[in-house]
Formats: sequence, C-alpha cells, structure tokens
Amino acid sequence: MLFNKKNSKHFESLGIASVMGLQLVSGVVVGLAMGYYLDKYFETKPWLTLIFLVFGIIAGYRNMFREMQRIQKKEADTDARNDSEKD
Repeated sequence: MLFNKKNSKHFESLGIASVMGLQLVSGVVVGLAMGYYLDKYFETKPWLTLIFLVFGIIAGYRNMFREMQRIQKKEADTDARNDSEKD
C-alpha cells in the first residue's frame, strides 16, 4: 500500500522539511516587502529595506529553530514512551 505506517513517517518528515523551508523564505519576503514599502513611503531608500531584510532573515531562522526544537522534543517524548513500554 502507498499509505502504510512506514511511508507515513517519511511523508511526515518531508512535510516538516517543507514547512521549515517555507518559514525561512516567508520571513525574508515579508521583511523585504515591509522595508521596501516603508522606504517608498518615507523616501529613505535603501535603509529601511536593508533593516527589515535583516529582521526578516532573523525571524525566518528563529522560526526554523523553534520548529526544530519542537520536533526534537516530540521525538524525545516518543523515544521515552517507547523505552518505558519495553521495560
């Protein structure tokens, strides 16, 4: 079968990796867009674009880091549960 337990784990990992990539890219795009339009409004080119681009990069990596922590905690909880069931 295509959707058995073994393949489900692989699809879950693929989905998590995709979400992490989207989080990084979306943070950068949002920061860049905000900086660009604020620069246009205040006529301060290129300073606000650069500042908000850096903020976007930081936010993207922060989101990725938080997602990795969540995944690691989930795996640790699963491993602990499996170890307690074996004993």
